[in-house]
Amino acid sequence: QVQLVESGGGLVQPGGSLRLSCAASGSSFSFNAMGWYRQAPGKKRESVAVITNNGITNYTDSVKGRFTISRDNAKNTVYLQMNSLKPEDTAVYFCNAALIRGWNLKRIDYWGQGTQVTVSS
Repeated sequence: QVQLVESGGGLVQPGGSLRLSCAASGSSFSFNAMGWYRQAPGKKRESVAVITNNGITNYTDSVKGRFTISRDNAKNTVYLQMNSLKPEDTAVYFCNAALIRGWNLKRIDYWGQGTQVTVSS
Protein backbone atom coordinates (compact mmCIF):
# COMPACT_ATOMS: atom_id res chain seq x y z
CA GLN A 1 0.00 0.00 0.00
CA VAL A 2 1.40 3.35 -1.06
CA GLN A 3 1.09 6.10 1.50
CA LEU A 4 1.92 9.77 1.10
CA VAL A 5 2.38 11.78 4.27
CA GLU A 6 2.54 15.57 4.02
CA SER A 7 3.84 18.07 6.51
CA GLY A 8 4.92 21.69 6.74
CA GLY A 9 1.72 23.61 6.19
CA GLY A 10 0.63 26.43 8.43
CA LEU A 11 -0.14 30.11 8.79
CA VAL A 12 2.32 32.62 7.40
CA GLN A 13 2.30 36.35 6.66
CA PRO A 14 2.47 37.66 3.09
CA GLY A 15 6.07 37.62 1.93
CA GLY A 16 6.93 34.76 4.24
CA SER A 17 8.11 31.26 3.49
CA LEU A 18 7.07 27.68 4.12
CA ARG A 19 8.60 24.35 3.20
CA LEU A 20 6.29 21.43 2.49
CA SER A 21 7.44 17.84 2.66
CA CYS A 22 5.84 14.66 1.37
CA ALA A 23 7.21 11.25 2.25
CA ALA A 24 6.05 8.30 0.17
CA SER A 25 6.22 4.70 1.30
CA GLY A 26 5.03 1.29 0.18
CA SER A 27 6.18 1.36 -3.45
CA SER A 28 8.69 -1.03 -4.98
CA PHE A 29 9.36 1.47 -7.75
CA SER A 30 10.68 4.98 -7.91
CA PHE A 31 7.84 7.29 -8.84
CA ASN A 32 8.04 8.61 -12.37
CA ALA A 33 6.89 11.98 -11.14
CA MET A 34 5.97 13.63 -7.89
CA GLY A 35 4.35 16.96 -7.43
CA TRP A 36 2.15 19.33 -5.56
CA TYR A 37 -1.41 20.35 -6.30
CA ARG A 38 -3.54 22.85 -4.45
CA GLN A 39 -7.20 23.60 -4.03
CA ALA A 40 -8.52 26.91 -2.74
CA PRO A 41 -12.09 27.39 -1.50
CA GLY A 42 -14.47 27.42 -4.44
CA LYS A 43 -11.70 26.53 -6.87
CA LYS A 44 -10.73 23.39 -8.74
CA ARG A 45 -7.61 21.52 -7.82
CA GLU A 46 -4.68 22.78 -9.86
CA SER A 47 -1.15 21.61 -10.46
CA VAL A 48 1.47 23.76 -8.74
CA ALA A 49 4.78 22.03 -9.39
CA VAL A 50 5.94 18.68 -10.74
CA ILE A 51 9.31 16.97 -10.77
CA THR A 52 10.21 13.81 -12.70
CA ASN A 53 12.54 11.08 -11.52
CA ASN A 54 15.17 12.65 -13.76
CA GLY A 55 14.86 16.01 -12.06
CA ILE A 56 12.90 17.85 -14.74
CA THR A 57 10.56 20.41 -13.22
CA ASN A 58 7.44 22.28 -14.26
CA TYR A 59 5.67 25.09 -12.45
CA THR A 60 2.43 26.87 -12.92
CA ASP A 61 3.03 30.44 -14.04
CA SER A 62 1.76 32.04 -10.86
CA VAL A 63 4.49 30.46 -8.71
CA LYS A 64 7.48 30.64 -11.04
CA GLY A 65 10.40 32.35 -9.37
CA ARG A 66 8.87 31.92 -5.92
CA PHE A 67 8.44 28.16 -5.43
CA THR A 68 11.04 25.44 -5.83
CA ILE A 69 10.27 21.73 -6.02
CA SER A 70 12.88 19.10 -5.24
CA ARG A 71 13.00 15.41 -4.46
CA ASP A 72 15.16 12.83 -2.79
CA ASN A 73 14.68 9.63 -4.78
CA ALA A 74 16.42 7.48 -2.18
CA LYS A 75 13.89 8.61 0.41
CA ASN A 76 10.93 8.90 -1.98
CA THR A 77 10.38 12.36 -0.59
CA VAL A 78 9.37 15.52 -2.41
CA TYR A 79 9.67 19.07 -1.10
CA LEU A 80 8.14 22.38 -2.02
CA GLN A 81 9.98 25.48 -0.88
CA MET A 82 7.56 28.39 -1.02
CA ASN A 83 8.95 31.91 -0.80
CA SER A 84 7.37 35.33 -1.17
CA LEU A 85 4.00 33.87 -0.32
CA LYS A 86 0.88 35.75 -1.34
CA PRO A 87 -2.68 35.57 0.00
CA GLU A 88 -3.74 33.93 -3.25
CA ASP A 89 -1.46 31.01 -2.41
CA THR A 90 -3.85 30.08 0.38
CA ALA A 91 -5.13 26.57 -0.29
CA VAL A 92 -4.96 22.97 0.75
CA TYR A 93 -1.83 21.54 -0.81
CA PHE A 94 -1.86 17.91 -1.89
CA CYS A 95 1.12 15.71 -2.63
CA ASN A 96 0.90 13.55 -5.74
CA ALA A 97 3.00 10.62 -6.87
CA ALA A 98 2.62 8.95 -10.24
CA LEU A 99 3.74 5.58 -11.55
CA ILE A 100 3.80 4.49 -15.19
CA ARG A 101 3.60 0.70 -15.31
CA GLY A 102 3.04 -2.24 -17.59
CA TRP A 103 2.95 -2.88 -21.28
CA ASN A 104 0.15 -0.36 -21.74
CA LEU A 105 1.97 2.36 -19.76
CA LYS A 106 -0.87 2.69 -17.31
CA ARG A 107 -0.61 5.72 -15.05
CA ILE A 108 -1.38 5.25 -11.38
CA ASP A 109 -1.75 8.28 -9.15
CA TYR A 110 -1.46 8.42 -5.39
CA TRP A 111 -2.49 11.33 -3.21
CA GLY A 112 -1.72 12.64 0.22
CA GLN A 113 -4.33 13.85 2.65
CA GLY A 114 -3.54 17.52 2.10
CA THR A 115 -1.96 20.18 4.28
CA GLN A 116 -3.40 23.65 4.81
CA VAL A 117 -1.39 26.69 3.80
CA THR A 118 -2.83 30.04 4.87
CA VAL A 119 -1.19 33.32 3.89
CA SER A 120 -2.67 36.22 5.81
CA SER A 121 -1.61 39.33 7.67
